[in-house]
Amino acid sequence: MDPREKRRQELMGLNRALLDKADQETRVLTDKEQVEFDEHMAEIKALGAQIKRGKELAELEGESRQSAGVAAGGAFIADDEAAGDPRMVAPTPIAGPLDYRARAVMAGARLGPIRPTSAANPWRSFGEFLQAVVHGSDPGTMPDRRLVEDRAAGLNENIGSEGGFLVTTDFSTQLLQRVYETGLLAGRTFRFQISGNANGIKIPYIVEGSRKDGYRWGGVRAYWQGEAQAKSETKPAFGLLELSLKKLTGLCYASDELIQDADALGAIVGELFSREFGFKTDEALVRGTGAGQPLGILNAPCLITVAAETGQVAATIERANIDKMWARMYAPCRPNSVWLINQDTEPQLNSLAAIVGTGGVPIYLPPGGLSASPFSTIYGRPVLPIEQASTLGAVGDITLADYSQYVMAEKGGMQAATSIHVRFLYDETTFRFVLRVDGQPWWQGPLTPNQGTNTLSPFVALAARA
Repeated sequence: MDPREKRRQELMGLNRALLDKADQETRVLTDKEQVEFDEHMAEIKALGAQIKRGKELAELEGESRQSAGVAAGGAFIADDEAAGDPRMVAPTPIAGPLDYRARAVMAGARLGPIRPTSAANPWRSFGEFLQAVVHGSDPGTMPDRRLVEDRAAGLNENIGSEGGFLVTTDFSTQLLQRVYETGLLAGRTFRFQISGNANGIKIPYIVEGSRKDGYRWGGVRAYWQGEAQAKSETKPAFGLLELSLKKLTGLCYASDELIQDADALGAIVGELFSREFGFKTDEALVRGTGAGQPLGILNAPCLITVAAETGQVAATIERANIDKMWARMYAPCRPNSVWLINQDTEPQLNSLAAIVGTGGVPIYLPPGGLSASPFSTIYGRPVLPIEQASTLGAVGDITLADYSQYVMAEKGGMQAATSIHVRFLYDETTFRFVLRVDGQPWWQGPLTPNQGTNTLSPFVALAARA
């Protein structure tokens, strides 16, 4: 192995050890550890640049094959890429410089198949990446070179012998994006990215619980005054919203037979887990308790619950319910608001009508009735049927919400790691996924209007009708 590459691997191991220790002790790096970590990273980058300048990747592959053939007495190593079954003959010691693959052959290691790479995206699919991770995790097998080059020190990365290769940046971004495309609510929130060693964020906000004089903008007030009158001073009040990252995890066991099919593996691990993460994220934004998970709007102190009508029949929705919910939505939030409903409520919504003279017109259905395409809007705002909404008659079966008033913090993309040891006796490989997020409405309570007594909020629900 090139001494520079050896030193680079040693430094990466030292950094992983620092991060593993901090992770085990559930803390961030100390100042001393951070200085050491940064010094290692600077040297790692410098060594990487030197290695790239010395030899191009294509040249390394050629020298690797040639050197391995000389080492075996003139025979060449055959990489059966179609079958994924690399073969080699017994190596014999030779003199001369060799790259890391040739030196691995000298030591008796089995080489993984060499595949074409691209500077823009070295992996043809997510399944191919996971397949390479499994091969690289097998003791005595040199990992795919793309894994070695893309290795990065991080809190979720284990040592190579245990299969701890993180998803590269491209795939991390892809998975996180799929979560927000699968979920309906997370993409509507006001999001912050947390970087570095921080595990949370503090966001200042103006404390404003009322729009009456002396409370607007947290206490700022203006006066009409005559000539030569003394001015009264006022000042705003500020609060601090603190978000601490919560961890959403997923675990999957994959059989050796399934791993042989890269496309199937990518579909199962990528598609299904991204959908599940999207569902759980939306569920937290609606029903989260705030303990070990984001705080959902149904449990937020700023939620306004509109009472049922006097004598209202259980498990029903009346026109007055809708009108009063709309009236309690803070007017500046209306353009961004959406109606979140359980599908159980749709028969009730379809039957709502506004009385006009001796007749009436539908509120939810278009003029053509059931034969026409529904508008799927109420008061001009979209109606979104979601599984996370409560069943008909319970609080949360219909909610009016503006998620732009909900703050969400996230750190990086979805992190992935793998291990062949957890289920070794069952011929299964373990894949683990972690997403770190937190969120809550930044409103600390309903808002008292300047005129009137009914409070307002960006989150309004209908009370239970049992």
